[in-house]
Amino acid sequence: MTDSPQAAFISGKRFLVTGGAGFIGSHLVDALLAGGADRVAVIDNFFLGREENLAEARLAHPDRLQVYREDAAEFEALKAVVEAERPDYVFNLATKALLYSFFNPLGACRVNLEIAGNLGELLRAGAYERLVHFSSSEVYGSAISIPMDENHPLNAETSYAAGKAAADLLLKSYVNMFDLPILMIRPFNNYGPRQNDAALAAIIPLTIKRLHRGEAAVIAGDGLQTRDFIYVGDTVRSTFKLAAQAPYDGQVYNLGSGRQTAIRDLLDTLVSLFPEAPETLHEPARAADVRAHCANVSRAASIIGEVAPTSLEKGLKQTVDWYLKHYDPADQA
Repeated sequence: MTDSPQAAFISGKRFLVTGGAGFIGSHLVDALLAGGADRVAVIDNFFLGREENLAEARLAHPDRLQVYREDAAEFEALKAVVEAERPDYVFNLATKALLYSFFNPLGACRVNLEIAGNLGELLRAGAYERLVHFSSSEVYGSAISIPMDENHPLNAETSYAAGKAAADLLLKSYVNMFDLPILMIRPFNNYGPRQNDAALAAIIPLTIKRLHRGEAAVIAGDGLQTRDFIYVGDTVRSTFKLAAQAPYDGQVYNLGSGRQTAIRDLLDTLVSLFPEAPETLHEPARAADVRAHCANVSRAASIIGEVAPTSLEKGLKQTVDWYLKHYDPADQA
């Protein structure tokens, strides 16, 4: 992490990452270990997290990485891990995927609130020093104005998003009532290596998987719905810069590219990376699908400078290359 001012923030400190075997979480774990953290503990129930996401970290840093197969939504389990590890910082990325809310709407909502409440209580008790909490741009719902800053109304359109919004509000109340040191990150649509490509997969890994098998990409609805895509490496770097430099006062920071991309254009770019791809298919629009998203990242940029230097074209190429190396098209899972 020689290019970052946050090296002193990481070096020699102890960290706990909830959801650390997941997509963003595992990249964060890698960067913490590479940056010289004294200890990195992961708590993950492996709902979507994968052992292989931490395989390289285990091999490279066996004495500094500890993984707990526990559920952060269970207070006593989380408390036991925090007491055993004594972290300086907790990064909270534990959640269940947005699409899970269509199978278990109450569970998808509740898990976010329960984890946030558990972490708030442990912070209030002095069990660790500071909390960096990951929210989601889904809390905004469809954009009322573009770009969307952190004061955009919270109009959650799924129970997953409602749970994320509730967790944010709960932790903000802990800051207000108890002056607790909490920083909130609100990432827009992340993509990159290791993103879940199985059940409940997001559009980029799902499409890459289909194209790699020789199947057609699929657009839900008209494809004109937009998202703000940010490469996972940019999210990790920007998170560390904010964690090192921003005040822990309950403030929320959007992390995105600041660019709108229509789903139709995204798929066209992915299809272009597979020369023999069949013609893209269309299916009915998904219920409660956000229509437009684009981040205003000026609040974060005022502290850390450029938030998302990786272009979508470059990031997608890197992502496709990774999946081609790690995914067997004969695997139909």
